[in-house]
Amino acid sequence: MNRRGSMYQQALGAPFDRLHPALRKFHRLQGRHVLFGEVETHAPASMPAKLLARCLGTPLRSGRGEIRFELDAPADSESAPVESWTRHFPGRTMRSRLALAQGAIVERLGPVRLAFMLQEHEGRLSMRLVRMHVAGVRCPGWLLPQVLAEETGGDGRIEFRISASLAHIGEVAGYHGHLLLPGTAS
Repeated sequence: MNRRGSMYQQALGAPFDRLHPALRKFHRLQGRHVLFGEVETHAPASMPAKLLARCLGTPLRSGRGEIRFELDAPADSESAPVESWTRHFPGRTMRSRLALAQGAIVERLGPVRLAFMLQEHEGRLSMRLVRMHVAGVRCPGWLLPQVLAEETGGDGRIEFRISASLAHIGEVAGYHGHLLLPGTAS
C-alpha cells in the first residue's frame, strides 16, 4: 500500500478512521477485485439528459438487477494512486478512472473530469462536487450539476446512492444499491 494510505485515506485524512468499517475496508482494497450486488437505476429525465448519459456511460433505463463492480487499485508505493472502476449495470457498462489531485478525488468519465471533496458524517461518506472539466475546459461554478454521492456501510457490504442533475435538463444519472465486500456470502 502507498505509505501514505489509500487514495481515499489521503483525501479524507483523519476522518477516514471514523467511516463505517465496511467503507474503510472497501476504500483500502488493493489489486483486482470483482464485487457483486444489486442496483436500481433511474432513466435520464429528458432527451438532453439521455444524450449526456450516453456520453458518460451512465444507465439509460430505469430498472433493477444485479451489478458487477470491477476494481483495479494497484498497490504501488512509489506513485500516486490511480484506480479503475467498471460498473456493469443491467444493460450498460460505465468505466471511470479515479486519481488524487489537490486533495480531491478526480473521476474521469469519458471527456468529463469531476473533482470531489470527501466528507465523513456519522460513519457515512459523502462526495461534494467542487470542479468539473469537459474536454479540458473548466465548467463555471454556476453550471455545475447538482450531485448527490454518498456511501454507507452495512454488515459485509457498502450501500451507495448517486444522483446527478442539471438545471433545465433534470436528472442525467441516478442509481442506488449495494455491493457485497470480498469474503462476504451473498
